[in-house]
Amino acid sequence: MHPIDSSQPDEIKTGQDVCPAPLIVHVIYHLGVGGLENGLINLINHIPPDRYRHAIVCLKGYSDFRRRIVRENVEIVALHKREGHDLTVYFNLFKTLRRLKPDIVHTRNLGTMEGQVIAAIAGARVRVHGEHGRDVFDLYGKNRKYNLLRKAIRPFVNHFIAVSRDLESWLATTVGAVPHRINQIYNGVDSQRFHPRHQTEDRGAQLTDVPASFFSENTFVIGSVGRMTEVKNFPSLIQAFLLLLKEVPSAQAHLRLMIVGDGNARQACREMLRSAGAEALALLPGERADIPQLMRAMDLFVLPSLGEGISNTILEAMSTGLPVVATRVGGNAELVKDGLTGMLVPPDEPAALMKAILWYYRNPDLLASHGRAARQQIETGFSIEAMTQGYIRVYDKALGA
Repeated sequence: MHPIDSSQPDEIKTGQDVCPAPLIVHVIYHLGVGGLENGLINLINHIPPDRYRHAIVCLKGYSDFRRRIVRENVEIVALHKREGHDLTVYFNLFKTLRRLKPDIVHTRNLGTMEGQVIAAIAGARVRVHGEHGRDVFDLYGKNRKYNLLRKAIRPFVNHFIAVSRDLESWLATTVGAVPHRINQIYNGVDSQRFHPRHQTEDRGAQLTDVPASFFSENTFVIGSVGRMTEVKNFPSLIQAFLLLLKEVPSAQAHLRLMIVGDGNARQACREMLRSAGAEALALLPGERADIPQLMRAMDLFVLPSLGEGISNTILEAMSTGLPVVATRVGGNAELVKDGLTGMLVPPDEPAALMKAILWYYRNPDLLASHGRAARQQIETGFSIEAMTQGYIRVYDKALGA
């Protein structure tokens, strides 16, 4: 996929428009590595092409993450929004929607919700808005300014989608959305792509650019995946790891930490490790495309977030057969069954995080049984097929099909 005309908002097309199915325009802030974006690409790849066509409008831009889209006939438009309140992005969005003539406009999260108004003015008959989680500036959805904006735009939304029960309840009680217009759909995970490590599989054999010395026969790898931004709170995981090394000095030969992802907190995390003399025990490789292989190299998955909707990385880790230690925020408790598939700890408490990790390190049988239970939970309740059918039902209902 390549931009067609860089003098205009960037447009990318794959294939030719030959499918007569209704067109959904997905409006997102930026198409890069992230849970929301991963869910969108999974949805596009799995909705049958004879049911719905897709286009993506990015208010900012896109990265190589777009190459995960395998569906033909997907157009991607970047509007190059400037920092701050850029009025031109609304005009460009209006022009783009008038050109595309979508049957459905689907915005996601607060950063694109104003697109609902533009879509209505542009003549889009059906408008859907999804809530996928909150940022660090509004962890509990109580920001008065944000909620006034949501309430003002609410009449333009025909149907809401919430990825967790927590967000579903908040949309009804705080935003004031009519309950029968709210649809709760869990994210799904590709359980064939994210599968457990085989007993005979060398955990580092399929990994590139990873030092061979990082893994050994008795290595215990504590892993995490995500954007290294403030809301993900990875410094607290670094603190927990350093506390663990102090708690069990004899385990330093076996303990390893791997955090996959990029963002403004990555350098600070590396400095914390370097200052503690633990840099050789940790791997922070940045953004990677081989997430399934990296997860199969882990023994335990840890997510220290301050806020979450429904975490795709938790779902992927559980599908990989990993028990999960996560903070009790957002929709995490809807995924991690405390004491059965993992452990839940208070947010921003490195000592509690360390104790949970230590428990699994000292109890390998529990580690294995919780990992098996996690995989079974994914297979029975969080398939990508179930997610896809949920969205199709909302789109069909919205169009009156």
